[in-house]
Amino acid sequence: MAQLKLGVLASGRGSNFAALVAAIQQRRLTATVRVLISNKEDAGALAIAQQNGIPALFLSPKAFASTEHYDDEIARTFIKYNVNFVVLAGYLRLLSVDFIRTYTNRIINIHPALLPAFGGKGMYGIHVHEAVLAHGCKVSGVTLHLVDEIFDHGPIILQRCVPVLADDTPETLAARVLVQEHQIYAEALQLFAEGRVKIEGCRARILPGSCNEACQ
Repeated sequence: MAQLKLGVLASGRGSNFAALVAAIQQRRLTATVRVLISNKEDAGALAIAQQNGIPALFLSPKAFASTEHYDDEIARTFIKYNVNFVVLAGYLRLLSVDFIRTYTNRIINIHPALLPAFGGKGMYGIHVHEAVLAHGCKVSGVTLHLVDEIFDHGPIILQRCVPVLADDTPETLAARVLVQEHQIYAEALQLFAEGRVKIEGCRARILPGSCNEACQ
């Protein structure tokens, strides 16, 4: 079993990041967070990292000439901190092609719906849940997927369903989905730590765990 050395990118309050830190502390996830970077100076994720003794950096996109230059600085920082796996925890920027190719099949993202439905440009946060309700869906959920050059695309690792209730608002549905997000993110990363994810073209296959793993 290999320990994941995580570099985390976050733009918001950091609730998924906090859940991952808790999973590591509780030894449900074989990983360390080497550094967290945010493109928002007031992101809650920065405070969470600092409270847990994790290096936390704010990088302003305005200080760089292009997305490519910005992502190059992120990559240099990840090399400095010996990062081997990238986690997007509510990161609201599209990554550059070169960055994605540098970390091919080593960037994971969480999305608050059952992809490929309700994904793509503009589909983030409360907007996703508004769209789910507007379409009259009876089921929503959460998706963990590897990142490629297209928004909310790439091989799906895990999904979990959440019922849509008749009296749901976007906020109540979001809260129900978030509970599952906090559970499933650590589960997906642990599959990588255990070497149980095999990428076959545009799909991911989960390999069965060993007897020893199952008995731990």
